[in-house]
Amino acid sequence: MLPSIFNDFFRDDYLGVPVRRQFATPAVNIKETDKQYDIQVAAPGMTKDDFHLSINSDNELVISLEKKQDNCPEKCNKEEKATWLRREFSYVSYNQNFIIPDDVEIEKISAKMEHGVLSIYLPKKAEETKLPVSRNIDIQ
Repeated sequence: MLPSIFNDFFRDDYLGVPVRRQFATPAVNIKETDKQYDIQVAAPGMTKDDFHLSINSDNELVISLEKKQDNCPEKCNKEEKATWLRREFSYVSYNQNFIIPDDVEIEKISAKMEHGVLSIYLPKKAEETKLPVSRNIDIQ
């Protein structure tokens, strides 16, 4: 009977907190408008400091996320004498590359983190006026 009580007390969903926390690949939305591409990454519970954005040598947008969390209450400290029966740590890591289209102004890419969503804006280059392919050339 004792193992059953012990297992019930320390089961995975005790106090509603699952032991096996797995961070699946976040949902990503990509939208194109006349003026820009918008990338939205769903990352609830994350902050802008958890992300790193860069452009690599292959002209790809690299989105990286890393978050380490110690689920120990603030009162836990090294001087407190305690025997840990269970202590949960979590570590989240995510990395994804996106090819940047040729019509993007790389220098003007920007990002904003708001309400658990990382939004990345890739503005398009202004359309250049193209000369017609065939035309007459004046002789001087």
